[in-house]
Amino acid sequence: MARVLPQPALTVIAGSTGAGKTELAVELAERLGAEIVSADSQAVYRHFDLGTAKPEPRQLTRIPHHLVSVVEPTEAFSAARWASLADAAIADIAARGRRVLVVGGTGLYIRALLHGLTDTPPDQRVRRILENEARRLGPEAMHRRLAEVDPRTAARLPPADVVRVVRALEIHATTGTPPSELRAAHAFGAARYPAHIHFLDPPGEELEQRLAARTRRMFEQGLLGETRRLVDQGFRDTAPMRSVGYRQALAVVAGELTEEQAERETLLETRRYAKRQRTWFRREPGTRFVPPPYAAVWEEAGLSVPGHGRSR
Repeated sequence: MARVLPQPALTVIAGSTGAGKTELAVELAERLGAEIVSADSQAVYRHFDLGTAKPEPRQLTRIPHHLVSVVEPTEAFSAARWASLADAAIADIAARGRRVLVVGGTGLYIRALLHGLTDTPPDQRVRRILENEARRLGPEAMHRRLAEVDPRTAARLPPADVVRVVRALEIHATTGTPPSELRAAHAFGAARYPAHIHFLDPPGEELEQRLAARTRRMFEQGLLGETRRLVDQGFRDTAPMRSVGYRQALAVVAGELTEEQAERETLLETRRYAKRQRTWFRREPGTRFVPPPYAAVWEEAGLSVPGHGRSR
C-alpha cells in the first residue's frame, strides 16, 4: 500500500499537448519561487528534443526543471520508475524551501505520483516473449489481442503505443485478470500528496490552431534532421522513436512518406492524443478545467493574472 506523504502540497498543471503548460508554468514558478517537475513520458529521454517539445534552453535556464532528459532511449522506463524519481525530486525541492509545480500531460504519471499504482511487478520473461511477438506480428495484432482480453484498456490505448499494450498483456498473462479490473479494484490508493490539479483547456478552435502551429514548428526546426541523426546513433528501435512525430519523420527517412504527408499525419495523431488526454483527466478526481487566460491557476496562487492586474 502506498504510504501517505505529508506536505509539500503540489500544484499540478496538466493539459492537452499544445495548451501552453510550459509557458504558464515557467512564469508561475518565477513568481512563486518554485521549481518544475516534468510529468511527460517522452521528455524523460535524452537526445529526443524537437519531437518531444521539451522546454527550450531559455526556459530551462530561467527555472530549474527536474526529470527532463534523464534516461537513455535504450533504457526501460515506466510510470513507477518516474514516480520514484519524482518523489526524490520533490523531497529535494521541499528540503530547500521551494515550492513544487508538477507540469505535464501524461495522465498515468500524475496518477502514479498522487495515488500510486497497482502492485503488479514486471515479469521480464513474459515481457520479452510479448515484445518479440510485437516485432514479428506488428502493433495492430497485439492491440487486437488486448481488445479480446481487456476491451476497456484497449479502448484507451492506441495500437501504436506498443509499450503499454505489451505491459497490459503482460499483466493479464501473469495475473489472469484484465488490467482494467485491477485498476478498478485498487482505485489507485489514497492520496500520496495534497494536490490541486489544473487542466489547461483552450476552446477547440484555439487548440486546433496551437496544434497546427506546434506541428509546423517541429518540422521547420529540423525534426527530420534530428530523426536521421538519432537513427545514425542507433536509436531507430527505441520507445521514443515510436511516439507521434518521430514515427512519421522516420517514415520520411525510410522513403515511405513525403514531408508534407508526415506533417499532416503528425497533426492528425496529435489531435487524437490531445483528445485522449482530455478524456483521461475528465476521469481524474479533483481536476479543475481552466479556460484561457487560466486565471484560476493564478488566483489560487494568490497572484494577479499577467496583464490583468490584481485578481480578486
